[in-house]
Amino acid sequence: MKKYKVSEIDRLDKIVNKLETSLSREAIQRMIKTGKILVNGKQEKPSYKTSIGETIIIEEEKAEEIDLKPQEMPLDVIYEDDDMLVINKEKGIVVHPGNGNPDGTLANAVMARCKGDLSGIGGKIRPGIVHRIDKDTSGLVIIAKNDKAHINLSNQIQKRQVKKTYIALVRGVIKENEATINMPIGRNTKDRKKMAVSKNGKEAITHFKVLNRFEGYTLLELNIETGRTHQIRVHLAEIGYPIVGDYVYSNGKNPFNVLGQMLHAEKLEFKHPRTGEIVKFEAPLPKYFEQVLKQLCSN
Repeated sequence: MKKYKVSEIDRLDKIVNKLETSLSREAIQRMIKTGKILVNGKQEKPSYKTSIGETIIIEEEKAEEIDLKPQEMPLDVIYEDDDMLVINKEKGIVVHPGNGNPDGTLANAVMARCKGDLSGIGGKIRPGIVHRIDKDTSGLVIIAKNDKAHINLSNQIQKRQVKKTYIALVRGVIKENEATINMPIGRNTKDRKKMAVSKNGKEAITHFKVLNRFEGYTLLELNIETGRTHQIRVHLAEIGYPIVGDYVYSNGKNPFNVLGQMLHAEKLEFKHPRTGEIVKFEAPLPKYFEQVLKQLCSN
């Protein structure tokens, strides 16, 4: 257990983030809400404004034991060392178990490959999972093999130091060569499984650049500053250019018979959690994506 005297006025979660740089933002939020971080012995909200002289008590959090069934599945490993893996996830694969997906996930496959030698910070069903991409989004995912690497990588994501580049094919022809979408995103009030642009949502920033224009379609390169759930899909649908095959945020119709959004996490750039050196990774477009582009080029 650690005790700190508050020396400035700010949100509780921000103060703790400065005091305990090894804790991720998600961990701090969870610990405050579960009473593992107290102010003057009392449980407060993450948004609680501290006063100078107050005492913050932090209960040291131990990583949970991993409880996930290893399953042998083919993995496209782009990079691996003692601290992490970078995997090119196939479209249609869920990153970790959840409602309706008890197994057969990327997490199950990684458990089998690494023989359980993974960070436990993500909890029993998310061992080593630093971040996620949607089931029907293909591309790069980072997996942490130990807690120190996991914390380092999570902090980089929190501080927006991880550059994520996506490729998407959208319906409609975008006139602008490049632009930024800055619209807050929150839970859809009518359908809790969906997200939506909402004035009460969290900040969400997406930058896009046109790579190619076709008849009725546009190929985009996108960089995201924030990592809100379904961010790119929601933003593009909101401005009238839904991703081809996205049956959640558009009618999903397309002449290519593609099921699921044509969205690919192509590149990642960040500091290696052990050496601090900048590392860059790239995953080629899936074959089906390339075939659709060839078809559009020939029209």
